[in-house]
Amino acid sequence: MYDKNIFSTRLKQLRELKGVSTQKLADAIGLKSKGSITQFEKTMTSPSVDTLVAIADYFNVSLDYLVGRSNDQTKK
Repeated sequence: MYDKNIFSTRLKQLRELKGVSTQKLADAIGLKSKGSITQFEKTMTSPSVDTLVAIADYFNVSLDYLVGRSNDQTKK
């Protein structure tokens, strides 16, 4: 199980650090609406596994880091 709060915080931090808008991220990972990213960041909804993988790949971080199971961003 993952911590939604850690995921939402890390998603927002990664997005802001890279200077990526919610729309740009949504487009890049194949979501129809930037609203989905906003909902993830506000812990209103949880992404599918496919979306989690796409987000991790986009930011080049591990899934474990993204969902709060590790503090190591490195993909292995």
